[in-house]
Amino acid sequence: MAEVSRHARAELAAQMRRGVDAAPEPLTRLGAVGTAYVNFALSQPGLFRTAFNSHPVASAEKADAPTTLEDQEPYEILGEVLDEAQSAGLLDPNRRPGAAIAAWSAVHGLAGLLLDGPLPTTRAEVDFALAQVLELVARGLLRLPPE
Repeated sequence: MAEVSRHARAELAAQMRRGVDAAPEPLTRLGAVGTAYVNFALSQPGLFRTAFNSHPVASAEKADAPTTLEDQEPYEILGEVLDEAQSAGLLDPNRRPGAAIAAWSAVHGLAGLLLDGPLPTTRAEVDFALAQVLELVARGLLRLPPE
């Protein structure tokens, strides 16, 4: 089960990485990560549910080996995006600790509610819900330019 979970997280991480790579600037990368996360959950519900059913197996080899793009965990990608936002002056360094937990929880909760909960799942309704959550996360964490 741990290996299937690892594979599922690798697939999720790859989708998140593609979203980040397509986003032109740190401000849009946070939304790209969240969008990729929710889209993966909806398009691959079995893998998504499996991704976090088992804790990663720690090994001395993995701990000593440098992380490559292919073996990044989804949480690491989110951390990179938040670090970029901090470097760009969008995230106050005092808000960085715990920022990944807050962002992850919001998007993961939305994904779960869309998959298993009461939220409607037409594309328009998903897009609306996702926009609401991403705006909440961005306004809660980032220094946004005036509208």
